[in-house]
Amino acid sequence: MFHAARRRACAVAAVVVAVLLSAAPALAHGFTSTVYLDLTSPGTGHVRSELELEYDLLVVSAADSEKDDPLFRAGTAAFEARDPGEQAAALQAHADSVVAYVTRRFGVTAEGEPCAPVQDGDFRIEQREGVPYALLVLDHRCPGSAEAHEVRSGLFPDSEGFVRDTKTVVTYDLDLTSGSAALDTKHPSFSTRQSWAERFWEFFRLGAEHLLTGIDHILFLLALIAGSRRLREIVLAATSFTLAHSVTFILAALGIVRVPTPLVEPVIALSIAVVAGWHLWRIWRRRSHATDLEQVGHRHLSLDRAGWTRLAVVFCFGLVHGLGFAAALGIDQALSWTLLWSLLVFNVGIEVVQLAIIAVVFPLLALLRHRQPVGGLWTTGAIAAGVAVMGLVWFVQRVLGI
Repeated sequence: MFHAARRRACAVAAVVVAVLLSAAPALAHGFTSTVYLDLTSPGTGHVRSELELEYDLLVVSAADSEKDDPLFRAGTAAFEARDPGEQAAALQAHADSVVAYVTRRFGVTAEGEPCAPVQDGDFRIEQREGVPYALLVLDHRCPGSAEAHEVRSGLFPDSEGFVRDTKTVVTYDLDLTSGSAALDTKHPSFSTRQSWAERFWEFFRLGAEHLLTGIDHILFLLALIAGSRRLREIVLAATSFTLAHSVTFILAALGIVRVPTPLVEPVIALSIAVVAGWHLWRIWRRRSHATDLEQVGHRHLSLDRAGWTRLAVVFCFGLVHGLGFAAALGIDQALSWTLLWSLLVFNVGIEVVQLAIIAVVFPLLALLRHRQPVGGLWTTGAIAAGVAVMGLVWFVQRVLGI
C-alpha cells in the first residue's frame, strides 16, 4: 500500500510540476496595463477627461499605429534617458499622432452622439510605481445638453500582441452623479446611468478575475490548503491572510504605504516557496505524524504551537500580498473615497474566489487523508513540492529581472 501511494504521489507531483512549468512561459507572453481616467463636466455640453497612460507603451503603440518612426525614435531615446522633460517634449512634438491614436480608441458620447475631442494643454509626465505615465487632457464638446454620457475605451492591446489586456480605472463626476468604473477588453464601456449594483459588479468581477488569472496567488492558497491539518487551520489561515492583505491594500490605496514593486514581487514568490516548504519540512521531520496535532489543552482557538507560528507567518506574507494586489491596479497615491470603496469591492471579489477554491480543494484532500492517510500525505507533499519549486523559480527570475 505504501509503495502504491508513493507511485500515485509521484504521478501527482509530475502533473503539478508540468502544469506549473507550462504556466510560467505564459506569464511572460505579455502583461496587463492600467490606464487611469478622471472625467468631469466644467459646463453644459462640455466633458473634460484626464488620461494617464504608460509612457513607453503609448509611444510604441502610437508610433506603430500612425506610422510615425520619428516618434518612436525620439520617445524611446527619452525613455532610455529617464528624462521626464524629454519624454513630454517627444510626445508634444508628435502630438497629432499621439492624440489621433488615443481618440480612435477612446471616446465620449452624449445620448448616442459623439463628443468632439481636442487636446487641452501640453503632455505631462508623472511616476507611478517608478513607471513613467503620460498625462493627456482632452476637452470633449458634446452636441446640446445630455442627461447621461457613455465612455468607451479600447486602449491597448494592439497588433503587437505584447499587452494581454488593459484595465481602465475610471472616476467620474458627471450628470449630477459621481462614481467609479472598471473597463477592460470584455467590458469596454460604461454609462453614467449605471446603477450602484452595476458598479459593484464591475469591481467585484475585476477582483475575482485578478485572483483567477494570478497563478502566484492561487499557488500560495494551494500551499496553505496542502499544509493545513484541520479545517480550523485553513479557515484561520485564510482569515489572517485576508485581514493582512486588506490592511496593506487599504493603506496603499490611501497613499500611506509605498513599497516598490521590484521588492514586493520577489517576496511574494518567496512566500509561496516558504509556505509550501513548511509542509515538506514537517513531512521530513515527522513522517507519518506530519498531520498530527500537539497537545493543545485549553489554548485559544485550539491551535498548537506549530499552528500559531504558521498563522503568524501567513499574516506577515499576507501584508506583502496586499501590496501586490494594490500594485495590480497601480495604486501608489491617495485616492478618492469613492474609488477606495470600489477597490474594497475589488478585494471582496478576491476573497470570494479564494473561499470558493478552499471549499472545493480542502474537502477532497481531507477525504483522501481520512481514507488513505499515507496516500493523502504523499499527495499533499507532491503538491507542496511542485508549488515550492515554482515559487523558487519565480523568486530567482524576479530578483534577476528575467
